[in-house]
Order: sequence, then C-alpha cells, then structure tokens
Amino acid sequence: MKNKIAILTDSTCDLPQKLLDNLPVSILPLKIIYSDKEYQDRIEIKPQTVYDNFSTEIPTTSMPSPTDAQEKLLKLKEKGYTHIIAIHISSGLSGTYNMVQMVSQQLKDLTIEVIDSQSLSIGLGSIVLYTANLIKQDLSWQQIINKTNNKVDNTEIFFVLKTLKYLRKGGRIGKVKGAIGDLLNIKPIISINQEGKYYTYKKARGRKRSINQLYKITRKKIKEGVSKVNVMHGNALPEAKKLLNRFKKLNNVNKTFLGQISPVMVVHTGPGLIGVVVEKSNRYN
Repeated sequence: MKNKIAILTDSTCDLPQKLLDNLPVSILPLKIIYSDKEYQDRIEIKPQTVYDNFSTEIPTTSMPSPTDAQEKLLKLKEKGYTHIIAIHISSGLSGTYNMVQMVSQQLKDLTIEVIDSQSLSIGLGSIVLYTANLIKQDLSWQQIINKTNNKVDNTEIFFVLKTLKYLRKGGRIGKVKGAIGDLLNIKPIISINQEGKYYTYKKARGRKRSINQLYKITRKKIKEGVSKVNVMHGNALPEAKKLLNRFKKLNNVNKTFLGQISPVMVVHTGPGLIGVVVEKSNRYN
C-alpha cells in the first residue's frame, strides 16, 4: 500500500491559511496565557490584541499539551494518513519538539518522523511548505526526510528588535547580551546557533543601521546562488516593506515573501521586530 503522508507543525510557522489550503498540513497551536484567560495561538487571538494589551499585562506562553499533540496525530490517522512528518519550532526555544517526539513514540500504528527545524516563524514555515511540495512528488519516504533535513541546514534566520525587554522577560534571551547595549542604543542582529538558541550574530548602532545590517548580511548570504528571501515583521509593516523592496532588486533573489509574526512570537519580541529568512534554493533541490 502506498504511503499517505501528512505534516504536523505548530502555530509559530507563521504561514497564512491561504498557503495551507489544499495542503496536508495540520497546525498545533501554542498557548498565550493571561491572568484571566488562555488563548490558542493564531486561532483565538490576533497579534494586534497582544500589542494593545502590553500596557496592562505582558502574557506568558506555553507549548501545546501532549494530549493536544496526540489528538492532532490521531485525527490525521482517522483521515487515512499512514506517515506523519512533524516539523516544529527550534528545540532550543520551545519544548514542543521534544513533547511531540515523546508522544510519537507512544503511537505505534503510525510512522512518525519528528524534525527539529532549528528555526521559527517563516523559517519553520518555509521548511513546511518545501516538505509539502516534496510529498506531491514521486519520492520515497526516506528521500523526503533526507531532503527536509537538508532544507533545515540551508535555511537561516536573522532579526532585529526595538528592545530586548520582552526576550528577557520570556526567558528566551539565550546568548544575546544587551543590557549595556540598550543604554548605548546598540542593536544585536540575532540568529539561531547550532544548539537551536538565540545568539548575537552582529551588532549595529541604532534602528536604521541595524535594519541596513540585515540587508548586508542577507546580500552576502545569497551571493553564491539563487535564493528565496522572506521578510517578517512585528507591527513594523512600513519598514518591512521597504526592506523587502531592496531584496527584490537583487538579481539572485528569485522569490520573496512578506508576513506578520504570530501572537506567541509577539509576546517574546514585543513591537518592532524585523526578520529575514534566507532559503538557499540551489543547495537542497
């Protein structure tokens, strides 16, 4: 019998629903927790709601429960899927990957491969879309897994924030140092290391220079071949559009994407995030 393959990912992938329509992708929402109520990320709450409430409360977040994951996987089984590729937010930033790994080992009648994206936002989303496209092709299960892992290795993310306040409060600061930098208006360009955690890739003084540094880093990264460049923002659409237009003028950028980060991401980054994801197309096809 031919394998019927689906993808399980989580709400931090930041993929708009229109891209997911007609794809075998199921979303596992993370949770946003206020003192009086809990919300499912991207389903029961929008990014603007989090921004609007920052003045009164900065919420916390949590990963999905094992029961949530099990229910999603069993629903896919009920739909006739025999194989599941679960691709999740970096294990260095959330326990979601490890939790799904644990749950998958308890479901013996499904073949499940759990992959650590070592990314988030549209970095994770781009891996999910790539894998969904592989499923449409006449490839073996192992070929799809191998190519997806290769895609992980060739996807990089870089972003800047207006303040590190929210990253600190959420405990996701990782190896990003910035207490003195805040006073001097030094902005770290943040990336994700091999441990899947945030670290300072470079620094720049001031907002304008930090965004320009994002452009320079990306331009250097794509110098060797054709790439796709995705720009994400957190309540900073004009700046994001301006940066994206600069990328569109580069000869070796064949595709671009512009989107907004999820409410869970907003909680940890605050307003003003500008992020860039580089997909090195020529290295994993």
